[in-house]
Amino acid sequence: MTATTPRLKHEVKDLALAPLGRQRIEWAAREMPVLKQIRDRFAKEKPFAGLRIVACSHVTTETANLAITLKAGGADALLIASNPLSTQDDVAACLVTDYEIPVFAIKGEDNETYNRHVQIALDHRPNIIIDDGSDVVATVVQERKEQLSEIIGTTEETTTGIVRLRAMLNDGALPFPAMNINDADTKHFFDNRYGTGQSTLDGIIRSTNVLLAGKTTVVVGYGWCGKGTAMRARGLGANVIVTEIDPIKAIEAVMDGFRVMPMAEAAPLADLFVTVTGNKHVIRSEHFDVMKDGAIVCNSGHFDIEIDLKSLREKATEVKNVRPFTEEYRLPSGKSVVVLGEGRLINLAAAEGHPSAVMDMSFANQALGCEYLVKNKGKLEPGMYSIPREVDEEIARLKLQGMGIEIDSLTEEQIEYINSWTVGT
Repeated sequence: MTATTPRLKHEVKDLALAPLGRQRIEWAAREMPVLKQIRDRFAKEKPFAGLRIVACSHVTTETANLAITLKAGGADALLIASNPLSTQDDVAACLVTDYEIPVFAIKGEDNETYNRHVQIALDHRPNIIIDDGSDVVATVVQERKEQLSEIIGTTEETTTGIVRLRAMLNDGALPFPAMNINDADTKHFFDNRYGTGQSTLDGIIRSTNVLLAGKTTVVVGYGWCGKGTAMRARGLGANVIVTEIDPIKAIEAVMDGFRVMPMAEAAPLADLFVTVTGNKHVIRSEHFDVMKDGAIVCNSGHFDIEIDLKSLREKATEVKNVRPFTEEYRLPSGKSVVVLGEGRLINLAAAEGHPSAVMDMSFANQALGCEYLVKNKGKLEPGMYSIPREVDEEIARLKLQGMGIEIDSLTEEQIEYINSWTVGT
């Protein structure tokens, strides 16, 4: 099942899958014009020459295009999976055989294999870490302190990872600069909302083939991922309920036309539950007890902790696979709860993740975030840093250009007006 050289240059499922992977990587590239322009510039300027970059990310066609961009920029890049079910094995094979990028990722790998791959990534002695969920960063801080002086910084694009990095910063445990990719406007407005919204429902439909029209659907959390999921579910005819802990987000959900209530009230009503909070056990034992027979539960947050599957397993009298990525838990009451994708990211476990067009902007931010760290090496104190506004706007401009869309610009009179305090109405 695993192809491995004695020196562990790679660990993927099957190198023979590479031709299919190459076709799919090239297809994704058609929808990623911003990253293509960055790659062309990197190939000339080589901003990462002599540097080692480790990426812990979902090994998809879009991530492949980011890895190829980093290598074009001169990086000695290595890629591991950030989630056991998100790896596309043909993509992993192609990166190894066609682009000579070491990849350690197998779809369905167990936790022991994942943790070993994290250690292999750190054995690469990275100067920059691209980290989905901040597992690699947390590991190097806790277990590899002797390597900290070699690290220029890290980039993070997941909500879960940002929460973790902020906790490290508050504890005084973040030893180097961290680029907050997730909060860039060209990331969370589009990737989280339109990417998560579409790909989450894609994963649900692929794994169940249920009709969403008429289904009562609970979206747990109304951040940008929750907004996108709720919007797309309503677009397919679902009756959407939102649960929230943030009063401002709850008001927003109400004014967007959704019902808002606590999970205790929503649990008995829903046919489908989608968690997108980045927090732990937002669906718990007491919620399972009152769910409808056959209620479907899934997660689109980064880690598989949002649904308390341990308590569900403990109370289940029977667990069986009923479809790929679909398990039915039979409860003592005779009712069943259906869990998708083992509680992991349903959009990557059962589908292909975000569409390439939105990942184009997210990975443009990742590539330029790495470049920013290199350009400012030695100038940034340990802490969290945002993508500069001018970089965010340049990514948006390049995206519009790639879409063939033009926008207006201010006239001289308008510029003078908005910069003056003496001119009234």
